[in-house]
Amino acid sequence: MNFYEGCTTLITGASSGLGEEFARQLAPHVGILILVARRMDRLEALQAELQSLHHDLTVHVYGADLGEEKKRVELADWIVGEDLSVDFLINNAGLGDHGAFEDGNWNKIRAMLDVNISALTHFSHLLLPAMTSGGRGAILNVSSVVSFFPLPNMAVYSATKAYVTSLSEALAIELRPRGITVTALCPGPVETEFFDVASRGEDAISEAHYDSMPVFVVSPQEVVRTGLEAVVRGRARVIPGPWLCLAVGAALLVPFFLTREILRAFRSKL
Repeated sequence: MNFYEGCTTLITGASSGLGEEFARQLAPHVGILILVARRMDRLEALQAELQSLHHDLTVHVYGADLGEEKKRVELADWIVGEDLSVDFLINNAGLGDHGAFEDGNWNKIRAMLDVNISALTHFSHLLLPAMTSGGRGAILNVSSVVSFFPLPNMAVYSATKAYVTSLSEALAIELRPRGITVTALCPGPVETEFFDVASRGEDAISEAHYDSMPVFVVSPQEVVRTGLEAVVRGRARVIPGPWLCLAVGAALLVPFFLTREILRAFRSKL
């Protein structure tokens, strides 16, 4: 973990799930943590916990909905005003939606586009100039294994994550000569609040989703550990879990017209 010693790390979506776990695993190593999310009460509770355990750690919390462009600009201005220089950005904030596209609530779909695509892209763009001027930094974008496949019943979500993985790969090539690494973390099913939030009312998918593919389920702790190790190694893409990694690799070798037929056959179970 020498890469992280003393660095300033900003984590979006830090109030729960993977964001919270990133904060816990990084706390013994980094100098400053900046935790960003909408739920300020959870951020403050996490701040108190981490500072009680790690007395040399400084933890800043910032409440904002990064789906709003104005809030992203205000956060970037606050970072400058506090004389902070972010070395490591974790774009973890994300929203999901499960169900048929035509039945979806447009406000929820628009929020997913705003957070998964616009916020990640804009905030990276806002912070990169300071990173490149320092000649050292890293960005970890939390994508998903569904970024490799157009997933029925999660059409918009899988499309947003395809964007995240593609952007990460392009930036990894573009920025490496300037001392910045970019990594796309592509987990499969993880036991967090994600599926509870993505479900539509009676469409409770969380337990069934995990039970249907137990060999592919990876704990939040392992997902975060895998992502942080990938950043240290300068990897552009990583899939947590050996079985999931093998399955995705094999699936990507299948001609897409066959993949399309498989997805059609199993769309009611997805």
